[in-house]
Amino acid sequence: MTHSRIVLIAHTPLASAFKACALHVFGEQAADVLVVDVQPDHDVATWHAQAAELLQATAEPVLLLTDVFGATPFNIAQNWCDWCAQNSIATRVVSGLNVPMLLRAITYREEPFESWVERVQSGGANGIMVVSPKAAPTGGWQQAVRNSYDPDHNNHHQ
Repeated sequence: MTHSRIVLIAHTPLASAFKACALHVFGEQAADVLVVDVQPDHDVATWHAQAAELLQATAEPVLLLTDVFGATPFNIAQNWCDWCAQNSIATRVVSGLNVPMLLRAITYREEPFESWVERVQSGGANGIMVVSPKAAPTGGWQQAVRNSYDPDHNNHHQ
């Protein structure tokens, strides 16, 4: 079964670092994730020409994950999205790349395209957590975390 293609487009070295993280978690399942590390001196026009080279061999949907909305990697992704649309390839750009987003992208890439994109976006948003010591149960947040991993409350340090 074919699956959707994932392309990471981010300021150097973030795209490569995110792929390394995905490889750490998923091994070979993440091997086909494409990486574009955008250098400070790269321009959108140069990368626009690369879209055909990297994406022409696919008929599968393409998800372009970028780090910062409106920055150069995002603009490259938008151009690639336009190229895909002209070539009848389903594509979406999701900005704000984080690890939970990428892990969801890999985990659920067999799902129908639109529901997959929604799952990826929600995974990224739900992966953002604010932890405050004031909100922790009595005993401090360290004790609460330790107890959650130590049901016998032996408080072993690992």
